[in-house]
Amino acid sequence: MEQCVLITGATGGIGKALCKSFKKAGYYIIATDILQDFTGADAYYSMDLVEFVANETQKKSFLKFIKKSSKGKKLTTLINNAAVQILGGVSDITVSDFRKTLEVNVMAPFLLMQSLLPMLEESKGSVINIGSIHSRATKPKFLAYATSKTALKGLTQAASVDLGGHVRVNNIQPAATATEMLMEGFKDEDKLDELKKYHPIGRIAEPLEIADIAVFLASDKASFITGVSLNADGGIGVRLYDPE
Repeated sequence: MEQCVLITGATGGIGKALCKSFKKAGYYIIATDILQDFTGADAYYSMDLVEFVANETQKKSFLKFIKKSSKGKKLTTLINNAAVQILGGVSDITVSDFRKTLEVNVMAPFLLMQSLLPMLEESKGSVINIGSIHSRATKPKFLAYATSKTALKGLTQAASVDLGGHVRVNNIQPAATATEMLMEGFKDEDKLDELKKYHPIGRIAEPLEIADIAVFLASDKASFITGVSLNADGGIGVRLYDPE
């Protein structure tokens, strides 16, 4: 039977790559995002994750859609890719922005996993969270985002223990990735080259490289891997930049 994957945040750079890689691997794609239109999936559901967290009616409507749109295919994989990144430090981040970050980046992945658990248990499937290097090393103004991605790593570990052999739960932690959002912020070629040189591998990641890791973690080839936070960071997470 054709396998089915649910991908959140499908219209972003990594989201589009996830849809492409899983489609190539033969999966039926159900995608969600806050945007209204997306053509890279077999079925698409427009959803505001803040509303999903707060609204029971939204959860019921979403589950109804999943059961209908899967067309009898087994849901084997949930990919929690959607995220918000609101900049601000200790002195200036608002409570509202901090709360929204946690709702979208942590609460929504938990509630999606909880809501879809019966289907994932039936297929002995897996959950793949898209985390970030910011759970290990961060920089100024990323207070809310780094906190949320650290919590997502903890959720991955705890859920993998709790679910045992029923559902595998893993986490991918990319560093800089050549998404449209990142490239928009690095229009200065010198700054982009400097960013690439910070990575021991000499470049930043391509979105498809992150997506292909997710395909592997969802496959039977990764059947003994659970509770892992895999650092897809080109080595930047282990490189010290002390004065020479």
